[in-house]
Amino acid sequence: MGLFSSKQKAEFPWVKLTSSEQLHELLKSSETKPVLFFKHSTRCSISSMALNRFENNMDPERATCVYLDLLAYRSLSNEIAALTKVEHQSPQAILISNHEVIYTETHNGISATDILKLI
Repeated sequence: MGLFSSKQKAEFPWVKLTSSEQLHELLKSSETKPVLFFKHSTRCSISSMALNRFENNMDPERATCVYLDLLAYRSLSNEIAALTKVEHQSPQAILISNHEVIYTETHNGISATDILKLI
């Protein structure tokens, strides 16, 4: 038996959003690769369940997956809402391709399978 349990999975390759400049760079990068923003509240069990389900079903090679810690960076969530015209929710997934919102969902409606069908 190896050192690691077979149930252990690799850490999901999130891009952690921490600045407005980074947000604008990510939006520009949606011209060449879809960008998925995942707004997460670390104090909310529904948000944690949605995040875990997303990580287990998403192919991170298909889109740049951006994690936003709402407790630490709420102002960035407000900026995303203003730029995308998508009202803030938590948890929330917003998929942007070529500067256009092509998917937005909240809470238990967040579906990596649906996202993958769009990209």
